[in-house]
Amino acid sequence: MTTTASPDGTPEPRSDDEGAPAEPTGQHPDADVDTPPPPADPAPSAPQPSANGGGRPDESFEALVSDVLGVDPEASRRKKLRWLFVKAAVGLLGVLGAVLVAYLMIKPSTIRENDTNTGIDAAKTPFTVSVRPEEGEPPTWAMVLDRELTADETRKLTTGAPGSAFSYLRELGGRPLVYASVMEHAPERYERNTRDGGLELTDAFKMTVLSTRSSAVVIDGWKTTGITCHKSTTQTVVAMPPQGGATYQGIRLHLPPRAEEPVLTDDAEGQGESYFGTHYIEVGGGQPSGGLRVEAIAPRGQACEWGIKVHYNDSYQKGEWLQLKDAKGKPLRIRTESVPADLRQKWVFASVAWTPCHKNPEGPLCDLA
Repeated sequence: MTTTASPDGTPEPRSDDEGAPAEPTGQHPDADVDTPPPPADPAPSAPQPSANGGGRPDESFEALVSDVLGVDPEASRRKKLRWLFVKAAVGLLGVLGAVLVAYLMIKPSTIRENDTNTGIDAAKTPFTVSVRPEEGEPPTWAMVLDRELTADETRKLTTGAPGSAFSYLRELGGRPLVYASVMEHAPERYERNTRDGGLELTDAFKMTVLSTRSSAVVIDGWKTTGITCHKSTTQTVVAMPPQGGATYQGIRLHLPPRAEEPVLTDDAEGQGESYFGTHYIEVGGGQPSGGLRVEAIAPRGQACEWGIKVHYNDSYQKGEWLQLKDAKGKPLRIRTESVPADLRQKWVFASVAWTPCHKNPEGPLCDLA
């Protein structure tokens, strides 16, 4: 835009169309400050990270493999494959070596473990033994008391049911004995009866043998020890003798033992023969317990105490005689008594009525008690 002078001398604006365009002066027509320069060209933008999370834009699977293998990324593919095979072979050989070492160590480790287990097993007590009287009412029995029955007790005993006599006498303090097995198949050399011809009464008990060993323990011998006897204190006997032969499985011995005792009482081959001559008791090695029924017979009119020593062998080539002990660790003592001949009262019953043999010695069955 240009200006022209007005009649009064004031310049007037004039359109640029009427003349050549004016050169820019760099100043605003209404201001005396310079016009700011146009903005400079923007700086080139920084490269954006690649979509795979950063790193070099040319990072690829081959670059990763090169880093893992420690190979120059610019190396040929053949070289990379060769290094890959080498690395794989080395890793495989390492695994095989570890497996081989573990395999070779199995046998020594197993041997050491077995030796340790063997030592622990051998250090265990070979076995323990417990002894207890027979429980329940036997088929035939004799009850002994250290006093006479009163008139009232006698009345209750003889008028009550015969099946209640055993339990009633136990309540009165009676100690049960049982009639010994009939040894019909025993050899002639073995004495089956007492010298007076009567049946023998035995203080029977059950002996149980226990073992926690993992290897077998065999008991193959028996001795009685420390036998001490004194006169029986029994004053009364009440008996229900057998009506025929009765046989129990187990062993029998007298005090003191007779030749070859204890003997087998089973009603089978070998009855009356030395038990440990052909038999043994085996425990341990998967068979934690074993046992026997024992018929112990004291001398007539005697009460005895005695112990047991057994011989054993085990899988560790150890064999010795061992004194049996009770639960308190003291030598086991077993009490065995018999019926005296000079009784004050002697009652017998079975298929017959109650018989006071102390008043009628010739009465039925009186010779069997």
